[in-house]
Amino acid sequence: MAMKRVKNEKGLTLIELLAVVVILGIVAAIAIPAIGGLIDRTKKDAHVANAIQMIAAAKMAVVGDERARPTATTITKYISLDWLVVNGYLDPVKDPDGTTNGYSVGTAAATPPPSTVATAGSHVLATLTTSTGAISYSVFLKNDTRGVRETATSTGTAATDYVKESTVNRDAVK
Repeated sequence: MAMKRVKNEKGLTLIELLAVVVILGIVAAIAIPAIGGLIDRTKKDAHVANAIQMIAAAKMAVVGDERARPTATTITKYISLDWLVVNGYLDPVKDPDGTTNGYSVGTAAATPPPSTVATAGSHVLATLTTSTGAISYSVFLKNDTRGVRETATSTGTAATDYVKESTVNRDAVK
């Protein structure tokens, strides 16, 4: 009787192996940029969350500390990030970009009360509308490279550099 010979076929051929490598290369070429964009969007969201926390802390400070409260004679108050942290309204804020210097904190001591003049650093701007008694809030939060601010070149020394509370979102990170 004639017996059929069975070949011992184990493993992959060179062509099959090359096909797998090409497919993995295509998947990597698509996935790596997408993951990079996802990481950047996540960091922007963290900047936004930090800015919102700063505003919430400033609101508590305005209610709890008359030095932070705008009045009819001083309708604007710039409340620095450092002042909020040192006075217990906010825990230290971690910079999601991991820059060397972290966020620019503003005035380095808690003794000076919130100012009526914008200085360098991260601040919340509390503004009193005298006709209604309402207080509106804007924020300027920056590190060495970017942050929540009106334009990429904003320095935080003018009220126009600040982002209004209602418009703090991922697009405000510049």
